[in-house]
Amino acid sequence: MNILLKSVTVVDASSKHHLKKRDLLITNGRFEKIAPKIENPDDRKEVKVKNLHISQGWFDSSVSFGEPGFEERETLENGLKTAALSGFTDVAVNANTNPVTDSKADIQFLTSKAANQPVRLYPIGALTHQGNGEDLAELYDMKNAGAVAFYDYQKPVRNPNLLKIALQYTQNFDGLVIAYCNENDVSKNGVVNEEENATRLGLKGIPALAEELHVNRNLFLLEYTNGKLHFPTLSTKKSVSLVREAKQKGLDISCSVSINNLILTDDALQEFNSNLKLMPPLRTNEDKKELIRGLKEGVIDGVTSEHNPIDIEHKNVEFDNALFGSIGLESCFGALNTLFPIEDTITFLTRLKSRFGIEEKAIEEGAEANLTLFEPEASWTFEEKDIYSSSKNAALLGQTLKGKALGIYANKKLFLNK
Repeated sequence: MNILLKSVTVVDASSKHHLKKRDLLITNGRFEKIAPKIENPDDRKEVKVKNLHISQGWFDSSVSFGEPGFEERETLENGLKTAALSGFTDVAVNANTNPVTDSKADIQFLTSKAANQPVRLYPIGALTHQGNGEDLAELYDMKNAGAVAFYDYQKPVRNPNLLKIALQYTQNFDGLVIAYCNENDVSKNGVVNEEENATRLGLKGIPALAEELHVNRNLFLLEYTNGKLHFPTLSTKKSVSLVREAKQKGLDISCSVSINNLILTDDALQEFNSNLKLMPPLRTNEDKKELIRGLKEGVIDGVTSEHNPIDIEHKNVEFDNALFGSIGLESCFGALNTLFPIEDTITFLTRLKSRFGIEEKAIEEGAEANLTLFEPEASWTFEEKDIYSSSKNAALLGQTLKGKALGIYANKKLFLNK
């Protein structure tokens, strides 16, 4: 689709047009012309919205959709539509499916099903066969088929030798290993953060120690192997400190944080709302402050919505019996934008692209147009009517957000929130 974007503020630090108001003429998926004023050359579709801003397309490094196997939670088609309306042009999709995405054929199924969508889907293959934590999956074949990383979704690698071998083996083809950090023998049957609130509410706790033990162990293995490792959702003050030290040593480590842990703390648990049963759990205000600081310093590389749809039968039950997880694509930008200036917000939604092998496309004439369209100032309350996902298990319902995603232009397609 050929379009003309009118009177747009560009937010792209890599572009000479950064923070300038411009018209942008897009032809055959590329920026034909960028200038203060452009006349419509051929009556093409114009996009003109009050206080319209654009940036390079946003990327979410940890998204679950359900298909195949859990279509009642979310189909790929609706999940990608949700991502587009939420401002994401690129999403890395977890092997949180049935069967688990652990083969070349599974990767090809996902990429072919998403081939004609405006949002680009990047599959994450399982690290181990069927996600059982015992034998490595077909990592090399999955990489060649399009997998951008390898991860047993929210399952820690219990066998340190297996993780060591994975970190060594993937160096042969520049593979990225993702390790979820949680020592099961410490967290056991916990459902919330082990602190005063857990005791007050009579809920079993998950100590911060459970995460920190695995962060420390996995960093030792990374140093030993000189591999390439990513932590998907850090949640504690000590974890940030450990990663900071590892980066100072020069280890090839990256990490992200869930938007839920940046916005909420375990103080929000008072009403036993099962939408707040999350993994990692909501931590303390001190942890939250350190996560925000870690983002600002670059210790934490990016923010994920940790979008994980759960159907009502498994979520709208007693807190102890509910499954872990929350949707988050729809609210991620507006929540993050309440914490940081808009330039930082965009950085945290795009900085992990290169880590996952996704090309960053500057907003310059001749370049491919891969854009997010948004309005950065509007204040609004996130309600169920704002949810596009099939499942409604949103941890941030009721939160006051700042700024709205309006849609995307990607893959030569315009997808706008009407």
